[in-house]
Amino acid sequence: MAPKSDRQKKIFVLDTSVILYAHNSIMHFEEHDVAIPITVLEELDNFKKGNENKNFEAREFIRLLDSLSDSYMLHEWVPLNGDNKKLKKGKFKVLMESDSMLDAIRIFDERKPDHRILNAALKLQEEQVHEKEGKRVILVSKDINLRLKAKSLGLPAEDYETGKIKNVQTLFTGRTEQDKVAPELIDSLYEKNVCSREAIWGKEKPLANSYHILKSPKNSVLAYYNPRTEQAEKVEKTQVYGIKPRNAEQTFALHALLNPDIRLVSLQGVAGTGKTLLALAAALEQRSAFRQIYLARPIVPLSNKDIGYLPGDIKSKLNPYMEPLWDNLKFIQSQYRESEKEYARITEMVEKEKLLITPLAYIRGRSLSNIYFIVDEAQNLTPHEVKTIITRAGENIKIVFTGDVYQIDSPYLDSQSNGLSYLIDRLKDQPLYAHITLEKGERSELANLANELL
Repeated sequence: MAPKSDRQKKIFVLDTSVILYAHNSIMHFEEHDVAIPITVLEELDNFKKGNENKNFEAREFIRLLDSLSDSYMLHEWVPLNGDNKKLKKGKFKVLMESDSMLDAIRIFDERKPDHRILNAALKLQEEQVHEKEGKRVILVSKDINLRLKAKSLGLPAEDYETGKIKNVQTLFTGRTEQDKVAPELIDSLYEKNVCSREAIWGKEKPLANSYHILKSPKNSVLAYYNPRTEQAEKVEKTQVYGIKPRNAEQTFALHALLNPDIRLVSLQGVAGTGKTLLALAAALEQRSAFRQIYLARPIVPLSNKDIGYLPGDIKSKLNPYMEPLWDNLKFIQSQYRESEKEYARITEMVEKEKLLITPLAYIRGRSLSNIYFIVDEAQNLTPHEVKTIITRAGENIKIVFTGDVYQIDSPYLDSQSNGLSYLIDRLKDQPLYAHITLEKGERSELANLANELL
């Protein structure tokens, strides 16, 4: 059913994946109406217990629905603006399960929740055709396959767009390369370590905590724009806990990781660019400034099954997920002989839990003060999860997110909607934040070959 105009009111039917992505998604459809199939409520009932983000989202949505429907029946249209008449919101209702002319259960030969959701949306679409001012019905889902099934049945379907960045190809990289810089300015940076903003960039103001490769026909220098002093500062190559930066972008990353004025850092790049290794080495270098170092990562269940399906106790279940983090720690430790104090210090930090490697779900509810907090594989987080982590920041905390926005393991996220992309896009040019995109693989020539050609 084609829309009569761009301003025609619509009814958006939300599936379970949208609710688990953002519990307040129901409030983000402007003046349009929203419908929730009863099957979605049944599925949310299975998700309401637990400590993972999806469990939190399920509980919060159930509470939100309860507050909105305080004096209404849910099979009727309920105002989304509640008591606030100034809000320009539509209405919502719960769709009861009913047969439609096109039966998704029969067509796809399986009675599963997705097909029951499709039937509810198809029935609503049929009803709107006969309404005097019929509205366009659109299924909203984070599940690509469900959207394809809907479209095959003539039901318009869309992804949930709130929090999605427009173009990941133009995502902020945190660094620039500038040619034709006057040689005397570069000489001045080498001599004095600082140079005025105007001398290099004129009236143009660089983004806060941005990094620059400044080149002249004779020489070049690595520079950092300090938003507090509004000056360009020379960036030196720094070795941390036996790890040396191998290129300009790794040098920039270490500068951001070691800078006490920058409380939030994100590192984006393909496998082998050194994201986690650099973050961990920088954390060890600054161990005395923090009470604890947390290294965490989200658990993306294998084959979409909960980790409870894996054999063994909780430690055994989590080992496959945590092993890459231990590999990085062992690599740093291998830079020293067993007789050296740095080698022994790492072992001692792990034994005394000064350095703690743990799944991200186990971090929730803990105090995040006096902590160096590294979140690995951040591309598998939702924007709301990233916000939840950052908003828990207390005194003397540094948070580092690492990941590759193109390597998504979650079936309901992509390069535009994941939490790492959202963070980079929204927080650029903030004085407390720095970002670097790492592009050069430094793991090995073989790994680089695979990244480039396979």
